[in-house]
Amino acid sequence: MNLRRNMQRVASLVAMGLMATGAGAETRPTLNFYGATGLIDMPSAEMQPDGLLTITSGHFGPVSRTTLSFQITPRLSGSFRFLGIRNWNRFSSCQPSCSSAGGIEAFETYYDRSFDLRYQILDEGKYLPALAIGLQDFVGTGSIAGEYLVATKHVTPDVKVSAGLGWGRLGSYSSIGSPLGDRPKLVIGKGGNFNFDQWFRGPAAPFAGVEWQVNDAWTVKAEYSSDNYTEEAGNRRTFDRRSPFNFGVEYQRNENMRLGAYYMYGSEVGFAAHFILNPKKRPGGGIATSAPDPIERRPSRQADPEAWSSDWLAQTDAGSILRTNLAKRLEDDGILVDGISYNGSTAVVRIRNPRLDAEAQAIGRTARAMTKVMPASVEQFEIVPVVNGMPVSRVVIRRSDLEALEFDPQGAEKLLERVSIVSAPATMRDGFNDPDAFPKFTWSVGPYARLRLFDQNAPFKAGVGLRANAKYEVAPGLILSGSVTKLLAGNLDDRPPIPGRKLQPVRSANYFYDSLGDPALETLALAYYRKLGPEVYGRISLGYLERMFGGVSTELLWMPTNRRWAIGAEVNYVAQRSPDQKFGFTLPAEMYDTDACGLAGQSACASPSSYRVLTGHVSGYYRFNNGFHAQVDVGRYLAGDIGATLSVKREFENGWKVGAFVTKTNVSAADFGSGSFDKGITIEIPFAALTGKPSRQQRSSVLRPFGRDGGQRLEVEGRLYDTVRDYRESGLDEQWGRFWK
Repeated sequence: MNLRRNMQRVASLVAMGLMATGAGAETRPTLNFYGATGLIDMPSAEMQPDGLLTITSGHFGPVSRTTLSFQITPRLSGSFRFLGIRNWNRFSSCQPSCSSAGGIEAFETYYDRSFDLRYQILDEGKYLPALAIGLQDFVGTGSIAGEYLVATKHVTPDVKVSAGLGWGRLGSYSSIGSPLGDRPKLVIGKGGNFNFDQWFRGPAAPFAGVEWQVNDAWTVKAEYSSDNYTEEAGNRRTFDRRSPFNFGVEYQRNENMRLGAYYMYGSEVGFAAHFILNPKKRPGGGIATSAPDPIERRPSRQADPEAWSSDWLAQTDAGSILRTNLAKRLEDDGILVDGISYNGSTAVVRIRNPRLDAEAQAIGRTARAMTKVMPASVEQFEIVPVVNGMPVSRVVIRRSDLEALEFDPQGAEKLLERVSIVSAPATMRDGFNDPDAFPKFTWSVGPYARLRLFDQNAPFKAGVGLRANAKYEVAPGLILSGSVTKLLAGNLDDRPPIPGRKLQPVRSANYFYDSLGDPALETLALAYYRKLGPEVYGRISLGYLERMFGGVSTELLWMPTNRRWAIGAEVNYVAQRSPDQKFGFTLPAEMYDTDACGLAGQSACASPSSYRVLTGHVSGYYRFNNGFHAQVDVGRYLAGDIGATLSVKREFENGWKVGAFVTKTNVSAADFGSGSFDKGITIEIPFAALTGKPSRQQRSSVLRPFGRDGGQRLEVEGRLYDTVRDYRESGLDEQWGRFWK
């Protein structure tokens, strides 16, 4: 009887879709309250366009969800969600005896974090529906954990229906039984557990929905939900769930924003806002740069034999004149000409690119300018990008190829096939150098923002202020830099709950650094970079390396020529800075709990007024296709724990980077605290993509469940791999399309 009733409800919604009509383009995939592709509260089997990044803020009754989702590949997507449920202890009788969701503690507003993964098994075809499988809250407390198998099919270009089967909380209303066996009891512990034995186990229940795109702006939705909200509506009575049916209307304001209003579960009104970002596109359009110089074509040797003469080689000041003229040509692009050397047929130019965000574009602009400046007898251009005094690579281009391919529709691809990108020698200071290149002082003042997320007092804390940066390039590879910050507004002085610590408070003490360090000497360090061989790079940094630690950091990187991989090693000896972020290294007693004792040694317990640690890692890097980069770091972290970090990023041609990381060390879940181990999502947005102006600056954000102490690495600036890899063959290949721009 139960099964028959459920099937009738699902069939009724499917029939609604079959009876609806419409005209126009095929409907675009929409998002649900969980921030995943779906209907209202239920998922669908569609996928967002590859690489799409979405942020959803959904609210109904006491439930609020904020979700960041990323379409990792065309078939795989992931989500990171922050959940808040108000009135968690609305009824005193529910403290804490009704903690049926695995022993959840009592909070006035219950906050939680969760991760999702979903994979599309089948694309929609002429007769077959799209089919997807999903894991909701598959690592964490499991408070909203559920699994599902769902199918979606368009019945007209504007109407699509979805139907599926859910487990966990998605199988909690009117289940059809437990087809794959019983679901074991959830063991939360400190959270962060992969509860493999629960997946697709226990009661299963059907869900369904229909979506009608009325026109390009408006969409109407209806669904039958299989989520009973047992904890929220039943045990906690935070709202009254009267019906399994949800209804909604959505408005697509523009391609970057979608708004929705809903009637939920027969009792609540809901609202959602979806913000859509496509890292493959620049939000502000193209980059406003000066028009590139046209290629200067040489006359034929027969028509003008004097132009092809090599007599210019005997001119003693020819090198200085050529370097000066080339520098003037490149001045508007912000490209600096460090030096030039040549013979009768080859010219070698060393450049620095502090402005253009695409390395291939800097190479292309330099090559164009060389056709304007170099005598006709010079056929081969060798362009050597120099970063922090280190010549990274040599891009060898035939001038005749530039002349032949400038207006070819496939000019970039054809030129890349003919260009050679090889390692540069360790040192290149011969030839005619820029006498004014060093020393050089630069500075800037601009706004900054600092976020502190996901503590139980207030899930979002932020501060804004001004940051002054200064850099003094003493000589090639020798750089003195620093930054000072002044907070102007924010709530970072609101102290979060600080549980008993088992580790040295290397990151969980961020409240003290936020509240006591104003103004703050954020960094002040001397760094020396040196290329030790054609494929080996070195760095040593000394001083106040980041706002929490100072000391010495050394690094080596081996990056073989034209390979997808690289290997690096880093060793640091650092001391924890005073929270006022001036010049001292004394730590206040209030930073510690009575059981604070770092794994670095018993001295952390005996002398809590100071903390020093030897830390370091061996790192492996690998570049996959489609912009994916992986990094593995194995070694010792700031709290003295030992383990490994796996990071995966997807990088786009315009500089956007979206990734995820996970760190596991020898710290137990009990000692680490809530979350069990460190994990999170990284987003790097280039300023050029936002402002439409050339810039190599970018803003990075890390979203992690908690600011814990285990698995934390030194945040030193200028690590070698990210410094040099964009000018290697693999880095230039990824954005070679901008060579001609």
